[in-house]
Amino acid sequence: MQHQRTTIDREAVLPAALGAIPSVIALATGHRRTAAGLLALPAGLVAFFRDPARRVDSTPVDEDTVVAPADGKVMYAGPGQPEVVPEGGPWQQVSVFLSVFDVHINRAPYGGIIESVHYRPGRWLAAYKFESAFENERSDIQVSRVVGGEVRRYVFRQIVGLVARRVVTRVKAGDEIQSGQRIGLMKFGSRMDIFLPESVDLTVATGQRTVAGETVIGRWRSDATDAADAVSLGA
Repeated sequence: MQHQRTTIDREAVLPAALGAIPSVIALATGHRRTAAGLLALPAGLVAFFRDPARRVDSTPVDEDTVVAPADGKVMYAGPGQPEVVPEGGPWQQVSVFLSVFDVHINRAPYGGIIESVHYRPGRWLAAYKFESAFENERSDIQVSRVVGGEVRRYVFRQIVGLVARRVVTRVKAGDEIQSGQRIGLMKFGSRMDIFLPESVDLTVATGQRTVAGETVIGRWRSDATDAADAVSLGA
C-alpha cells in the first residue's frame, strides 16, 4: 500500500506563532509545566492546516466523475435550494459541512477552465444554518469544460462559518484546473456548496461522510451512458 504523505499548509504559520505566545510567556516566567501544557494550542492549530495526499494526486479522475471538494458531512443533496443556488440553472446542489476537526484543504470537484471567481464579504453565521449559504463570507467559482462537444458547466462555493473567518482561494479566472486539484482552504469550520446541472446523477445522500478528491458525489451522463439507457429501455 502506498504511503499517503501529509504536509502542513503555509497558512498555519501565523496562527501557530500567535498560539505559541502564551506558552512562551509561561516559560519565560518560570512556569515550565504550564508552558508544556499550553503547547497543545499551537499544535492543534498546526494540525488544523494538515494537507494529506489523496489518490487523485497521482491517479487522474475520469471525465465523467465529480469528486467531493472537501472532507466533511453532506448536509443536503438534491434539487437546488431557493435563495442558495446561483444564476444559470436549473441546478442540483450538494452541501458539505466541515467541522473544526476535518481537513480544510479544498479541492476542485471537476476539472476545466475557471470562468469566474467572485468573492463576497458577509456575516459569520454557523455554517450549518440555511442562511449561511447566501449571507456569510464566500467565494463562488464557476468552471466549464468541453467534453465531446458538450459544454459542462458548474459552480462551487467556499463559505466560512461561525468560527471560520477567512476564505482562501488560490485560483483565478482563466486558470485550468484538474479534478481533485487543491484550490484553497477555509479556516476553522465552514461549508462547501456544489451546484451541478441536471445532466449529472448525484451519488451521495444527506448524512454521508465525504473525503476530498476521493468520494464520488456525482457522474455526468456521457453519450455512451445515454445510448446504453436507450437500448435498455427499448429491450
